[in-house]
Amino acid sequence: MLSLEKKLQLLLPRVQKPARYLGNEWNAIKKDHRSVQVRMALLFPDLYEVGMSNLGLKILYEVVNRRQDALLERAFAPAVDMEELMRRENVPLFSLESKVPLRCFDLIGFSLQYELSYTNVLNMLDLAGVPLYSCQRSEEDPLVVGGGPCVFNPEPLAPFFDLFLLGDGEEALPELLDRWIAMRRQNLSRREILAGLAAVPGFYIPSFYEPVYSEGRFSGIKRLAEEAPPTVSKRSVADLNSVPYPVAPIVSHIPAVHDRAVIELFRGCARGCRFCQAGVIYRPVRRRSPENLKNIARQTLHATGYEEMSLSSLSSSDYPRVDNLIKELEEESAGSRVKYSLPSLRLDSFSVKLADQVHQGRRGSLTFAPEAATARLRRVIGKNISEADLFTATGDAVRAGWQAFKLYFMIGLPTETDDDVKAIAALCRKLVDTLRREHGIRPRLSVSVSTFVPKPHTPFQWEPQIPLPLILKRQKLLQESFKPLRSVSLSWHDAGSSFLEAVFARGDRTLAPLLEHAWRCGCRFDGWSDHFSFDRWRDAFNDLNLRAELYANRRFNYDDPLPWDHLESGTAKTALIKEHMRAMQAALEPEGAKSL
Repeated sequence: MLSLEKKLQLLLPRVQKPARYLGNEWNAIKKDHRSVQVRMALLFPDLYEVGMSNLGLKILYEVVNRRQDALLERAFAPAVDMEELMRRENVPLFSLESKVPLRCFDLIGFSLQYELSYTNVLNMLDLAGVPLYSCQRSEEDPLVVGGGPCVFNPEPLAPFFDLFLLGDGEEALPELLDRWIAMRRQNLSRREILAGLAAVPGFYIPSFYEPVYSEGRFSGIKRLAEEAPPTVSKRSVADLNSVPYPVAPIVSHIPAVHDRAVIELFRGCARGCRFCQAGVIYRPVRRRSPENLKNIARQTLHATGYEEMSLSSLSSSDYPRVDNLIKELEEESAGSRVKYSLPSLRLDSFSVKLADQVHQGRRGSLTFAPEAATARLRRVIGKNISEADLFTATGDAVRAGWQAFKLYFMIGLPTETDDDVKAIAALCRKLVDTLRREHGIRPRLSVSVSTFVPKPHTPFQWEPQIPLPLILKRQKLLQESFKPLRSVSLSWHDAGSSFLEAVFARGDRTLAPLLEHAWRCGCRFDGWSDHFSFDRWRDAFNDLNLRAELYANRRFNYDDPLPWDHLESGTAKTALIKEHMRAMQAALEPEGAKSL
């Protein structure tokens, strides 16, 4: 019988991009499985190129593999051509580093970054030969663990997971491994291990809880085990300077989506946009020191050979004296071809100066996110910018040599009207005309419009997503409004995928059978337009007599139980209610009122 390695040697020449499955990249870490006490595989439920762009994966890879008693290896969702061959040739899903089947690991962890990857989670479990449901797993099966932003409402996935880790992985994962090693030495059963983990902050054992329903609607969570706390709080690293950071990250053979070195300036955001889940779940703001950042940059560039480094955070220009930091980084790398970039800038003239500083004469496009085109709606969502800010920033940018801009907006925001949608085109027309008149240029303007998805633990968690027919209507209104603006490029997110994202963001455990059914009907890579089929999903809902609208379009009252109430983000529900009330009050203020 051929070994797994031999089978792969025969399979890989038959697939596109075989480098996705090699695992022999520069800086990849390979350990002897017999030399460690716990073996874990970290799974990213999307293609290799997407997963290898994820900073969290790189951080956890470093955190675990610097330990002598543990190893962490990677696996990604195989592309459709590879999956077909694996199933035909009976090849189980394997780790890249050692080519060991995933079912042979002690723990397998999924990075849950977005809801439209959920069917890939089931597909990867099935390809690995691991039973889908936690209740079906034996003592020999690995523990299935989930982490990432989606675990702040993991209920649609809950029956498939043994454990979820809420919050910063640098805090929670090492403790999980320590406790697993200690409890295995005591020969504890799977149930006993989970019971021992249940009392640890940040560890959520879904099998120890049961949802309660009244007249078909979610009405609360009931604890099934004494060890289970009433609420599970997130883990948070107090000092980012004190935890490991990947200064020698893996360098991919093929370009990742974001193919560059990354250093995290800080975690969290003080901006307080009411639609933004990341701004809540990553609180409080914690900064790395300039000395630490320069040390990380120095070591990373030496270990990778990258010629671009991204200074990453939710709002990079909010780092104190970031201009001075960039200057010092550039001085350290003087003589090299290293370029620095800031992926997230606020809309002001300081950000334009920063962009000019890091681009060093290279003029691509500048990206800003007004999110809403009217002052009233920006007050509602807590976006602290004005139309004047946009015009001043773009004017400064033109004077510095920029001529191309990307603007991000949303439709479907709470209290939005048709006039708010049409205002997006009106604002863009005014911007183009102003730049032509005052600066004598024909700016290249690209506008991208997404649909608002209400997320758990935000002030807008009680708000519904607007109904799918209304999304389509407003997208058509948007297109009509932009027709006269032939010089402006307009794109928008698929309405069906945004609707499905809202369903799973706000859903409960009644969606787990739907996920399994949709996956068995062929749903894969739902975040990719060439794979996503809304008709297939609609048929799956109909087959199980479920109404998707009840999840996406329901307006919650403040006293309604929410499927994620037993999971704490660190921001009290009373504070979110107060912020939601402020948003609704802002909607009533006259149009001329000053933005918040």
